[in-house]
Amino acid sequence: MSKEAMFIMKLEPELRDAFMAAAEASHRPASQVVRELMREFIERQRQAREQDAFSRTKVDTACAQVAAGQVASDADVEARA
Repeated sequence: MSKEAMFIMKLEPELRDAFMAAAEASHRPASQVVRELMREFIERQRQAREQDAFSRTKVDTACAQVAAGQVASDADVEARA
């Protein structure tokens, strides 16, 4: 994979120093650690969007069932349990 893009960011000097020390202690270049963090962030965001879509579908289905009168009474639920 080509690594030709530059990414410049501002951060506190203390945070930078601590990050650089942690990267060095793990024997990895800081840029590699940042790429890993970015990939993990992207994956977490993708999973969150999928979970949100799944939950939205479940709620929409339940609302449609209630609107159509497809509900169980408390007594029915208790009887099934």
